[in-house]
Amino acid sequence: MEFFIVTGMSGAGKSMAVKMLEDMGYYCVDNIPPNVMPAIVEIGQNLSSSNIKRIAVVVDARSREMWGDFNHALSKIDRNAISLSIIFLDASTDVLFSRYRETRRRHPMLDDNGSGASDLRQAIEMERELLANLKEQADITIDTSRVGPQGLREHIMNILSKHEKNSPMSITCLSFGYRNGLPLESDLVFDVRCLPNPFYIPELKEQSGDDPAVYEYIMGFEESQELVTKLKNFLGFSVPLYLKEGKTRLTIAVGCTGGKHRSVAIARQLCDFLLENGYHVRVQHRDKDIAKLL
Repeated sequence: MEFFIVTGMSGAGKSMAVKMLEDMGYYCVDNIPPNVMPAIVEIGQNLSSSNIKRIAVVVDARSREMWGDFNHALSKIDRNAISLSIIFLDASTDVLFSRYRETRRRHPMLDDNGSGASDLRQAIEMERELLANLKEQADITIDTSRVGPQGLREHIMNILSKHEKNSPMSITCLSFGYRNGLPLESDLVFDVRCLPNPFYIPELKEQSGDDPAVYEYIMGFEESQELVTKLKNFLGFSVPLYLKEGKTRLTIAVGCTGGKHRSVAIARQLCDFLLENGYHVRVQHRDKDIAKLL
């Protein structure tokens, strides 16, 4: 299980970072007390048979009096059983001061009762001192002083690509039939109605593109092999560009007339190709089992 602890200076972009992680398929919890972290890890491990295999939590100075529990809580997490990384977001005092002045949000270290900072700049410095030891423990430190949202997204994407076996972008290869309409969620649409159609072969008509006989029939033609090669070349070129631009979900739709034979076989081919290249991919057949009306 992948477990990220996102922490750092208030105003440095932690909330934005965790939203990006959420878009990338992480289950995220913001502003938790440090002593809750071991319980969240345990819950995630118990649910590992489901799809909860990537968790990110935000722990920071908002915990105030509970902050001293951080190291104790961290020591209770078995780092040999999970992949744990600490991401620390930082920025210069002047930048943080300017951001707070612009948003007019209240800094967590400010205290009207006299037990905390009396002004914003002092609050920032108090927080920096409080988090100094944690910053030293961090696996990744990102300075957002001169980094906008897109730059932060690229940082997060680079981090995930190094820590995960699969790509942080989720890809769906979707087969469909044109007679049932285009899938509205598609980003890329490939029309494979130009390929020989098994529908007109009596012994193949009732089977689907998942069946070996149908697959072998479709791929037995030179034009089918050439089309698949060209589609793979296109995806090999374009998918990394989508990833670089920060796209977290990509739907590749492959269509034939009914969505039962050619589109199913080609969608599976493209899915296998992307899996071999390390992407997080699933295949979905929208119309394969729908009764076809003539």
